[in-house]
Order: sequence, then structure tokens, then C-alpha cells
Amino acid sequence: MTSGAILDVARDGMIVFLKAGGPLMLVALAVGLVVSLFQALTQIQEQTLIYVPKILATFGALMLFLPFMGDALAGYMGRIAVRIATGE
Repeated sequence: MTSGAILDVARDGMIVFLKAGGPLMLVALAVGLVVSLFQALTQIQEQTLIYVPKILATFGALMLFLPFMGDALAGYMGRIAVRIATGE
């Protein structure tokens, strides 16, 4: 396996990682921002308030994006299997 092929596999893996994890991280970030803004506006300083909405939103996003994430990971595994089978 050449260094160019290794870089291609690594780059493809990073892109798949961002495709699979990105939507969940963005949902968690948006919910955290909204809850923090709510806390700042109402001056409620309860530190545990952020966890329940963030967990529920992340779980909901996981259920919504799971087929997309599975497809991205399966496609990556298929490309890796082809590389292994062809000896590239």
C-alpha cells in the first residue's frame, strides 16, 4: 500500500466521520446554545438544566439521522473492503 493510498483512506475516513457525527454534534450545539440563552435571559443558573433537553434532542436526532449515518459507514466499509480485495 502506497503512502498516497493511505492518505486517501485516512481522508475518506475523516470525511465519513464528519458526515456520521456532524449532524448529532450540530444538534447538541444548537440545543446547548438555546438553553444557555434561555438561562441568561431568565437568570436561572441551574447547571443541570442543560442536560435533559440536550440528551432528548440528541436522541431524537440520532433516530432521525441513523439511516444516513449507517449508509455513510456502510459505504466506507464497502470501499475499504474493495481496497483490501484488490490489494491496493
